[in-house]
Amino acid sequence: MSARERAIAARVDASVPAGLTLLERTVNMNSGTLNPDGVRSVGRAFTPAFEALGFRIRWIDGAAWGRAGHLVATRVGRAGGANAKRLHVLLIGHLDTVFERDSPFQRFERLTDSTASGPGAIDMKGGIVVMWLALQALEAAGELERLDCTVFLCGDEERSGEPLALARRDLIAAADAADVALGFEDGAGDPRTAVVSRRSSGGWVLRTTGKPYHSSQIFRADVGYGSIFEAARILNAWRDSLAGEALLTFNPGVVLGGTRAHYDEAAGGGGAFGKTNVVAESTVVAGDLRALSLEQREAARAAMRRVAARNLPHASATLEFEDGYPPLAPSEGNRRLLAMYDQASRDLGHGPVAAVDPARAGAADISFCEGRVEMALDGIGLMGDGGHTVGEVADLRTLGSQARRVAVLLSRLGRGAK
Repeated sequence: MSARERAIAARVDASVPAGLTLLERTVNMNSGTLNPDGVRSVGRAFTPAFEALGFRIRWIDGAAWGRAGHLVATRVGRAGGANAKRLHVLLIGHLDTVFERDSPFQRFERLTDSTASGPGAIDMKGGIVVMWLALQALEAAGELERLDCTVFLCGDEERSGEPLALARRDLIAAADAADVALGFEDGAGDPRTAVVSRRSSGGWVLRTTGKPYHSSQIFRADVGYGSIFEAARILNAWRDSLAGEALLTFNPGVVLGGTRAHYDEAAGGGGAFGKTNVVAESTVVAGDLRALSLEQREAARAAMRRVAARNLPHASATLEFEDGYPPLAPSEGNRRLLAMYDQASRDLGHGPVAAVDPARAGAADISFCEGRVEMALDGIGLMGDGGHTVGEVADLRTLGSQARRVAVLLSRLGRGAK
């Protein structure tokens, strides 16, 4: 640790009380994804904190994809002059939570000297506070001038707007302009880990048809097996052929079948009508598919299509896929950034940091940086437990330690360490 880095860490420590105040204030503001006024209010609450560091604030309206929108804060460094090549860092978070206005979980509450509960405390208003603490420490030390920074706070991470391509268009553009991306999710909730890879999150809908007939004649050569047996055949064949592949998962979450069946993806449900003495004519199954890389995802899709095409007699099947969130594939650049973060943690006396198992890392907005930045790292926000539940609890001891790690990492990146 240099004297400069020790001063940066001390500045973080001095600002933790202000960070806790900001955390409590924003947690007490409901920002469920479907509460656009609340999401915008949280954006306005964070705005002065970034403006005080010299960031220029822009709000991207989300009406086109049915959500509140995104807050984008940009700051251009001065080191080396206006035309100098500085590292461009993209810092990613989100303003929304899973707790809508009708949730009973609405307020920040201190539980002990080191813990607090509250909606979005760790997922992820606490992550935004970690981000701000690190940036203000760098600004106070003059180190922020060595970086070009973009802070991108999405307003719909928990329940993305549609079309997704439009909802994430500006984030993708920000990634294209950046060299390094940092995500401030809580990851596995363990400060000894960070995220270098995430699996994709996409959907699929399988529709099968059969020949309607009196049930007493099912299995007859001219009647066949019906749509439900066809769907069952396909699902079981997928399980037999793909379930053992590492880090690949696919889950049939909804099954509807009978004489008539319909599924409404937006509503997350549907209905079916049938009689026990009639061979099922229509079945629909909806599920998700998660993979660690685009190559793994496409290979799985191809295998699923092949199975669905080998139909039982008098049955047919169609299979549609929805891309959803892309994977963040493990890369040498991501591992190199983790090594730098790990070294900063060790130098600060916080111990080693290892890559978390991708099976424990769900989809997140940093995945849209895949293939667009040289290095990416996520899961470095406020730690805790119980995210997405009324038992969400933040470990406030990690507010300062996480921010110190990030601040030293960014300082070293700004000075050319790679």
